[in-house]
Amino acid sequence: MGDIGDQLPTDIEALQALLAAARAERDAAIAARDQALSQNDRLRHLLRQLQRAQFGRRSEKLDPEQLLLALEDIEQAIAAGEAAEDKKDPAGAADRAKKRRSRSAALPAHLPHIDVTITPDDTSCPCCRAPMHVIGEETSKRLDVVPAQFRVIVTHRPKYACRACTDAVVQAPAPERLIKGGLPTEGLVAHVLVAKYAWHQPLHRQAQMLLAQGIHIERAVLAFWVGYAAAELQPVWRRLREIILCSGRIAVDETTAPVLDPGRGRTKKGYFWAVARDDRPWGGTDPPAVAYTYAPGRGAVHALALLDGYRGIVQCDGYAAYKTVAKTPREEAITLAFCWAHVRRRFYDIAQGGPAPIASETLERIAALYAIEKTIRGCSADERRVVRQERSKPLVLAMKAWFEQQLARVSAKATIAEDIRYTLNHWDGLIRFLDDGRIEVDSNIVERSIRPLVLNRKNALFAGHDEGAENWACIASLVETCKLCGVDPQAYLTDVLTRLVNLWPASRLDELMPWAWAAERSRRLAA
Repeated sequence: MGDIGDQLPTDIEALQALLAAARAERDAAIAARDQALSQNDRLRHLLRQLQRAQFGRRSEKLDPEQLLLALEDIEQAIAAGEAAEDKKDPAGAADRAKKRRSRSAALPAHLPHIDVTITPDDTSCPCCRAPMHVIGEETSKRLDVVPAQFRVIVTHRPKYACRACTDAVVQAPAPERLIKGGLPTEGLVAHVLVAKYAWHQPLHRQAQMLLAQGIHIERAVLAFWVGYAAAELQPVWRRLREIILCSGRIAVDETTAPVLDPGRGRTKKGYFWAVARDDRPWGGTDPPAVAYTYAPGRGAVHALALLDGYRGIVQCDGYAAYKTVAKTPREEAITLAFCWAHVRRRFYDIAQGGPAPIASETLERIAALYAIEKTIRGCSADERRVVRQERSKPLVLAMKAWFEQQLARVSAKATIAEDIRYTLNHWDGLIRFLDDGRIEVDSNIVERSIRPLVLNRKNALFAGHDEGAENWACIASLVETCKLCGVDPQAYLTDVLTRLVNLWPASRLDELMPWAWAAERSRRLAA
C-alpha cells in the first residue's frame, strides 16, 4: 500500500482529476461492453427473424442457399462479438464456456480417441516436498481433424521359382484396377466422385486443391477417371431405377440441364428427370431412393419413356406431360396425385404482392391440412386414411365450395381467378390423398432430391455433352440415394467400384444397392 500511496499526488485538485479520469475510463469500458451486448442482441434478433423465414410461412421468399449464407454471416458476427467480450470479461467467458459444454453434442464412439495427459511440472507437495498421488482428474473432449492425406500404395508381387526345376514360376495375379495402367486407386476415384456430385466441387477446383498439396493432376485426367467410373456404375444405376419403378407409389419431377452444343458454340436445354420414393411417412418398409435420367427435352415422349411399364401412383405437379402419360392407352394403369405445395405457391405469390384476402384465406385453409398431416406422419397408411376421412375431408369439401363461390365473384381475367381454375381443374388429383394413406399431400420428396442437381448446375454451369449429362445422372443417383439411406457415399463407392472391376455378377446387383450394402456392412461389423 505504501508504494501505491507514494505514487498518488498529494494535491487535492490533482487527486480529483485522477479520480475523474478513472471514472471516465470505467464509463467508457461499461459503454463499450453495453454496445457490444446491444450489437449482439440486434444480431440475435436478426438471426431469429431469418430462422423464422427459413422454417415459417415466408420460407418461399428466400432462396434456401442464400438464406444459409446469410445465417452463417450473422452467426459468425455473433461469435466474433462473444470472443471480444470473453477477453474483457473472464467471469462471463467462464459462464459462456460452461453453457457451451452443456450444449455440446456427444461425439461418435467410432472415432479414434487420442488421450493426452497434462501433469503439473512439479508433483511434490509444496508444503513438505513429499511425493503426491493422483486423487482424481478432469477430462474434456474436443473434435480434431487430420487434413486429407494422400499416400502412395506400392504393390509388390514376388515371383517364386523352384531351385530344382527350370519352368516352375509362381506369382500372385495382379489385382484388377478401374483405371488400368493409371495412378488412382478406386478409393481416390470415389473421392473425386463424391467431391463433385455430393459436395459440388467442379473438377478444375479439385485439380487446384491437389496442386496445393504438390500433386499435379490435370482436370482432363480427373474427367477421364469420372467417365470410367460412370461406365462401371451404369448397371447399378439402371438396376436402381428398375427397383424404384417397381414401387406402388413414386414421385416425379424434372429440372433443366444446360448442355454444351458444340455445333452452335452455345448451350442447349436438356432435362434431368427425377423418380423418387420415400415410404417412411406412412411406415413403409421399402428404403428411400432416387434415380435421375437425362433427356434432351421435356415433352410427353420423354415422360412416356421414363415411366414405360410403370403401374401405380405418380405424385407430381400439374405439368401436362404427366397427364398425357396417364391418359395414354396402356395395360399399366397410372394414377396421378397432384401436389398441394404447388397450389399453395400460386396463392402465396399473390398474397406477397399486397392485400389479397382470397389468397390469404386459401393459405390458411391449406395450412390447416398440413397441420393435420403433421399429426399422422409416421402412422400406418390405414391410420392416416381414417384421420384424413374424419378431419381433412370436410375441410377439403368446404374449400372446393368456397373456391367456386369466389370464382363467381372475381373477374375471369384476374390472376386469382386463373389460380382458382388451376386448382379446380386438378381437383381429382389433389384430393386423392384422402382415400389412400400412402399418398403424401405434396411431392416434396422429389423436389428435395432435385436441389443437389441445381447446386451442381450452379457450380458447373452446364454439362459438356449429352453423355456427360447421363454420367451426371448415373453418379448423382447413387450419391443421393446414399444420403437418403444414411450411407457414407465415399465408403460405398470405393467398395462398389472395387467389386465391379473384379467382375461382380450381374445377377447380384441388388446386393450393391446402398441400403443392401449398408445392411451387409453392419452384419460384418457386428460379427
